[in-house]
Amino acid sequence: MILFPNAKINLGLRILHRRKDGYHDLETIFYPVGWCDILEIMPIRERKKIRLTCSGLSLPGSARDNLVYKAASLIQDRFTLPGLRIHLHKQIPAGAGLGGGSSDAAFTLRALNQVYSLHLPQEEIESMALKLGSDCPFFLHNKPALATHQGENLTPLNLSLKGKYILIIYPGFEVNTGKMFRTVRPSEEGLSLRQAVALPSSEWQKHIINHFENILAGEFPAIPALLQLLHHQGAWYASVSGSGSSVYGLFTSPPPRMQLPAGYITWSGQL
Repeated sequence: MILFPNAKINLGLRILHRRKDGYHDLETIFYPVGWCDILEIMPIRERKKIRLTCSGLSLPGSARDNLVYKAASLIQDRFTLPGLRIHLHKQIPAGAGLGGGSSDAAFTLRALNQVYSLHLPQEEIESMALKLGSDCPFFLHNKPALATHQGENLTPLNLSLKGKYILIIYPGFEVNTGKMFRTVRPSEEGLSLRQAVALPSSEWQKHIINHFENILAGEFPAIPALLQLLHHQGAWYASVSGSGSSVYGLFTSPPPRMQLPAGYITWSGQL
């Protein structure tokens, strides 16, 4: 079986307040995009064995650290299944705010449930996905959703960017998400994201807020420079995805080709 786990962008990311347990309540909008990894899953005779190999972009840690391996292990811990040979060709950068690892894991859970006719109910698959990452359950549905609490409470949104174009730029470095959360100042000021995306697109730049953007701009000069470049090239909305480091611009027509420094990775397509 060959799968194509896709990325997502965040339309806004508001950190509302810090809870007593140290975590933060937030709101964001997840929107699926067509930048994909490639995942091949095949059974092997050895019981309970998972052989994961990777190619493409480099990944941190060992195979056992990969969310694909962890997702397959969750299934194998529940059922007596053949072993698995899994190959992941990584095209979505890790640590980029695009959810590539979570998507790989969610697609793995869903595929194994289907291929082996495990008949796990959707609620149980979602519970397993949540163990792997707060944004992982989103990729089981892969439709625009408002995410609240820590990002795991999903409410479907009637939001469509069909016919619009996107350019995503990964500037070649990862961002420490934990550090971003330790630094950010929570605030409930401004419109909720549900209200903001209901406005005309000409108002999005003013009202759709990512609370990490100013922090990133202060620490990584490449971030504001890229956002300015996207606007200069005609984007009607540009922002950081999640806690970074990727930025993206939304366009009404195919975005122009840009000269970018070596080490930058881009993806563009129609939404």
